[in-house]
Amino acid sequence: MLRRILFLFFFYFGVICLCILLLPSLILNKKIVILGGKLLGGWSKFCLEFFLKTKIVISGKENITKDKFFIACAHQSQFETFFLQALFDSPVFILKNELFKIPIFGWYLKKMGCIGIERNKTTKENLNFFEKIQDHYKKSDRPIIIFPQATRVDINDRKPFKKGVKRIYSELNIKCQPIALNSGIIWPKKGILKTNKTLKISILKTIDPGLNSDDFFLKLQKNIYDELDKMI
Repeated sequence: MLRRILFLFFFYFGVICLCILLLPSLILNKKIVILGGKLLGGWSKFCLEFFLKTKIVISGKENITKDKFFIACAHQSQFETFFLQALFDSPVFILKNELFKIPIFGWYLKKMGCIGIERNKTTKENLNFFEKIQDHYKKSDRPIIIFPQATRVDINDRKPFKKGVKRIYSELNIKCQPIALNSGIIWPKKGILKTNKTLKISILKTIDPGLNSDDFFLKLQKNIYDELDKMI
Protein backbone atom coordinates (compact mmCIF):
# COMPACT_ATOMS: atom_id res chain seq x y z
CA MET A 1 0.00 0.00 0.00
CA LEU A 2 2.79 2.43 0.92
CA ARG A 3 4.57 1.86 -2.39
CA ARG A 4 1.37 2.60 -4.31
CA ILE A 5 0.81 5.85 -2.40
CA LEU A 6 4.41 6.93 -2.94
CA PHE A 7 4.19 6.12 -6.63
CA LEU A 8 1.04 8.18 -7.16
CA PHE A 9 2.34 11.10 -5.11
CA PHE A 10 5.77 11.35 -6.70
CA PHE A 11 4.61 10.58 -10.24
CA TYR A 12 1.93 13.28 -10.33
CA PHE A 13 4.10 15.68 -8.32
CA GLY A 14 6.78 15.31 -10.99
CA VAL A 15 4.26 15.85 -13.78
CA ILE A 16 2.92 19.00 -12.13
CA CYS A 17 6.40 20.39 -11.43
CA LEU A 18 7.57 19.83 -15.00
CA CYS A 19 4.41 21.39 -16.42
CA ILE A 20 4.97 24.50 -14.31
CA LEU A 21 8.68 24.63 -15.08
CA LEU A 22 8.05 24.45 -18.82
CA LEU A 23 5.29 27.09 -18.96
CA PRO A 24 7.54 29.58 -20.84
CA SER A 25 7.98 26.95 -23.56
CA LEU A 26 4.36 27.49 -24.62
CA ILE A 27 5.47 30.66 -26.39
CA LEU A 28 8.87 29.32 -27.45
CA ASN A 29 10.02 26.65 -29.89
CA LYS A 30 7.96 23.44 -30.01
CA LYS A 31 11.14 21.39 -29.49
CA ILE A 32 11.23 22.38 -25.81
CA VAL A 33 7.75 20.98 -25.19
CA ILE A 34 8.67 17.83 -27.09
CA LEU A 35 11.71 17.43 -24.86
CA GLY A 36 9.41 17.80 -21.85
CA GLY A 37 7.30 14.92 -23.19
CA LYS A 38 10.38 12.72 -23.41
CA LEU A 39 11.33 13.63 -19.85
CA LEU A 40 7.86 12.59 -18.66
CA GLY A 41 8.33 9.30 -20.47
CA GLY A 42 11.54 8.67 -18.59
CA TRP A 43 9.92 9.81 -15.33
CA SER A 44 7.05 7.33 -15.68
CA LYS A 45 9.55 4.51 -16.24
CA PHE A 46 11.63 5.54 -13.23
CA CYS A 47 8.61 5.78 -10.91
CA LEU A 48 7.33 2.34 -11.92
CA GLU A 49 10.73 0.75 -11.45
CA PHE A 50 11.63 2.54 -8.22
CA PHE A 51 8.33 2.66 -6.32
CA LEU A 52 6.43 -0.33 -7.69
CA LYS A 53 9.48 -2.52 -8.37
CA THR A 54 8.33 -3.03 -11.94
CA LYS A 55 10.62 -4.81 -14.36
CA ILE A 56 10.24 -3.28 -17.82
CA VAL A 57 11.19 -5.52 -20.75
CA ILE A 58 11.21 -4.18 -24.31
CA SER A 59 11.47 -6.64 -27.17
CA GLY A 60 11.55 -6.16 -30.93
CA LYS A 61 13.54 -2.94 -31.17
CA GLU A 62 15.11 -4.42 -34.28
CA ASN A 63 11.66 -4.23 -35.89
CA ILE A 64 11.57 -0.43 -35.78
CA THR A 65 11.67 0.67 -39.38
CA LYS A 66 13.79 3.50 -40.74
CA ASP A 67 11.09 4.31 -43.28
CA LYS A 68 8.13 6.56 -42.58
CA PHE A 69 5.58 4.83 -40.42
CA PHE A 70 2.71 5.28 -38.01
CA ILE A 71 2.24 3.43 -34.72
CA ALA A 72 -0.78 1.38 -33.69
CA CYS A 73 -0.53 0.47 -30.01
CA ALA A 74 -2.60 -1.46 -27.50
CA HIS A 75 -3.92 0.79 -24.74
CA GLN A 76 -4.32 -0.31 -21.13
CA SER A 77 -2.88 2.41 -18.90
CA GLN A 78 -1.47 5.92 -18.70
CA PHE A 79 2.04 4.49 -18.96
CA GLU A 80 2.17 4.18 -22.75
CA THR A 81 0.92 7.73 -23.28
CA PHE A 82 4.03 8.94 -21.47
CA PHE A 83 6.71 6.33 -22.16
CA LEU A 84 6.23 6.01 -25.92
CA GLN A 85 7.34 9.63 -26.22
CA ALA A 86 10.75 8.53 -24.98
CA LEU A 87 10.86 5.20 -26.80
CA PHE A 88 10.09 6.70 -30.22
CA ASP A 89 10.94 10.06 -31.74
CA SER A 90 8.25 12.09 -29.98
CA PRO A 91 5.21 10.67 -31.78
CA VAL A 92 2.17 12.81 -32.45
CA PHE A 93 -0.78 11.35 -30.55
CA ILE A 94 -4.29 11.04 -31.89
CA LEU A 95 -6.45 11.61 -28.84
CA LYS A 96 -9.90 12.63 -27.66
CA ASN A 97 -10.61 16.36 -27.68
CA GLU A 98 -11.53 16.39 -23.99
CA LEU A 99 -7.83 16.14 -23.12
CA PHE A 100 -7.20 19.54 -24.69
CA LYS A 101 -9.52 21.06 -22.10
CA ILE A 102 -7.29 20.06 -19.17
CA PRO A 103 -5.70 23.27 -17.83
CA ILE A 104 -2.01 23.65 -18.71
CA PHE A 105 -1.61 19.97 -19.68
CA GLY A 106 -3.99 20.44 -22.59
CA TRP A 107 -2.03 23.47 -23.73
CA TYR A 108 1.08 21.33 -23.98
CA LEU A 109 -0.77 18.72 -26.02
CA LYS A 110 -1.77 21.38 -28.54
CA LYS A 111 1.75 22.82 -28.62
CA MET A 112 3.16 19.35 -29.32
CA GLY A 113 0.89 19.06 -32.34
CA CYS A 114 -1.41 16.31 -31.07
CA ILE A 115 -4.45 15.69 -33.23
CA GLY A 116 -7.86 15.67 -31.52
CA ILE A 117 -11.06 13.90 -32.40
CA GLU A 118 -14.57 13.86 -30.99
CA ARG A 119 -15.34 10.20 -30.39
CA ASN A 120 -18.64 8.82 -31.70
CA LYS A 121 -19.64 12.18 -33.16
CA THR A 122 -19.85 13.77 -36.58
CA THR A 123 -18.41 17.26 -36.33
CA LYS A 124 -16.74 19.72 -38.68
CA GLU A 125 -13.47 19.02 -36.91
CA ASN A 126 -13.83 15.28 -37.38
CA LEU A 127 -14.57 15.69 -41.07
CA ASN A 128 -11.13 17.24 -41.70
CA PHE A 129 -9.42 14.84 -39.28
CA PHE A 130 -7.57 12.95 -42.03
CA GLU A 131 -6.56 16.18 -43.71
CA LYS A 132 -4.75 17.11 -40.49
CA ILE A 133 -2.95 13.77 -40.51
CA GLN A 134 -1.89 14.15 -44.13
CA ASP A 135 -0.75 17.71 -43.48
CA HIS A 136 1.35 16.54 -40.55
CA TYR A 137 3.14 13.94 -42.65
CA LYS A 138 3.97 16.46 -45.31
CA LYS A 139 5.63 18.73 -42.76
CA SER A 140 7.20 16.38 -40.19
CA ASP A 141 9.05 13.08 -39.75
CA ARG A 142 7.53 12.49 -36.32
CA PRO A 143 5.38 9.34 -36.44
CA ILE A 144 1.69 9.49 -35.62
CA ILE A 145 0.48 7.12 -32.91
CA ILE A 146 -3.06 5.84 -32.61
CA PHE A 147 -4.66 3.54 -30.05
CA PRO A 148 -7.02 1.42 -32.18
CA GLN A 149 -9.00 0.35 -29.10
CA ALA A 150 -9.82 4.06 -28.68
CA THR A 151 -9.66 3.94 -24.87
CA ARG A 152 -7.86 2.11 -22.08
CA VAL A 153 -9.15 -1.43 -21.72
CA ASP A 154 -8.57 -4.41 -19.44
CA ILE A 155 -5.67 -6.63 -20.43
CA ASN A 156 -8.12 -9.46 -21.15
CA ASP A 157 -10.45 -7.31 -23.26
CA ARG A 158 -10.44 -8.22 -26.94
CA LYS A 159 -12.89 -5.62 -28.21
CA PRO A 160 -12.78 -5.00 -31.97
CA PHE A 161 -10.50 -2.17 -33.07
CA LYS A 162 -12.02 1.08 -34.27
CA LYS A 163 -11.97 1.46 -38.04
CA GLY A 164 -10.14 4.78 -38.12
CA VAL A 165 -6.80 2.97 -38.11
CA LYS A 166 -7.43 1.38 -41.51
CA ARG A 167 -8.33 4.76 -42.98
CA ILE A 168 -5.00 6.13 -41.75
CA TYR A 169 -3.24 3.15 -43.32
CA SER A 170 -4.94 3.74 -46.66
CA GLU A 171 -4.60 7.52 -46.69
CA LEU A 172 -0.90 7.67 -45.76
CA ASN A 173 0.25 4.58 -47.66
CA ILE A 174 3.15 4.01 -45.26
CA LYS A 175 4.21 1.22 -42.91
CA CYS A 176 2.34 0.50 -39.68
CA GLN A 177 4.34 -0.30 -36.54
CA PRO A 178 2.17 -2.44 -34.21
CA ILE A 179 2.90 -2.49 -30.48
CA ALA A 180 1.52 -4.85 -27.86
CA LEU A 181 2.01 -4.33 -24.13
CA ASN A 182 0.62 -5.54 -20.82
CA SER A 183 0.78 -2.32 -18.79
CA GLY A 184 -2.72 -3.00 -17.50
CA ILE A 185 -1.47 -5.69 -15.12
CA ILE A 186 0.38 -2.97 -13.21
CA TRP A 187 -1.40 0.33 -13.82
CA PRO A 188 -4.98 -0.51 -14.85
CA LYS A 189 -7.67 1.99 -15.77
CA LYS A 190 -9.72 0.65 -12.87
CA GLY A 191 -8.41 -1.18 -9.84
CA ILE A 192 -5.30 -0.91 -7.72
CA LEU A 193 -1.69 -0.59 -8.76
CA LYS A 194 0.34 -3.80 -8.66
CA THR A 195 3.90 -4.24 -7.41
CA ASN A 196 6.71 -6.61 -8.40
CA LYS A 197 5.35 -7.30 -11.89
CA THR A 198 6.97 -7.44 -15.32
CA LEU A 199 5.77 -4.90 -17.86
CA LYS A 200 6.34 -6.21 -21.36
CA ILE A 201 6.46 -4.03 -24.46
CA SER A 202 6.60 -5.91 -27.75
CA ILE A 203 7.43 -4.00 -30.93
CA LEU A 204 6.06 -6.21 -33.66
CA LYS A 205 7.14 -6.47 -37.28
CA THR A 206 5.84 -3.65 -39.42
CA ILE A 207 2.92 -4.13 -41.78
CA ASP A 208 3.90 -2.84 -45.20
CA PRO A 209 1.64 -0.55 -47.23
CA GLY A 210 -0.33 -1.89 -50.16
CA LEU A 211 -2.73 -4.28 -48.48
CA ASN A 212 -6.47 -4.02 -48.88
CA SER A 213 -7.63 -1.89 -45.93
CA ASP A 214 -9.85 -4.65 -44.56
CA ASP A 215 -7.04 -7.20 -44.80
CA PHE A 216 -4.72 -4.78 -43.01
CA PHE A 217 -7.28 -4.15 -40.30
CA LEU A 218 -7.75 -7.86 -39.57
CA LYS A 219 -4.01 -8.53 -39.67
CA LEU A 220 -3.22 -5.67 -37.29
CA GLN A 221 -5.86 -6.73 -34.79
CA LYS A 222 -4.77 -10.38 -34.93
CA ASN A 223 -1.06 -9.58 -34.58
CA ILE A 224 -1.57 -7.37 -31.52
CA TYR A 225 -4.09 -9.63 -29.79
CA ASP A 226 -2.07 -12.78 -30.48
CA GLU A 227 0.92 -11.11 -28.87
CA LEU A 228 -1.15 -9.96 -25.89
CA ASP A 229 -2.35 -13.54 -25.39
CA LYS A 230 1.29 -14.59 -24.99
CA MET A 231 1.82 -11.96 -22.28
CA ILE A 232 -0.93 -13.11 -19.94
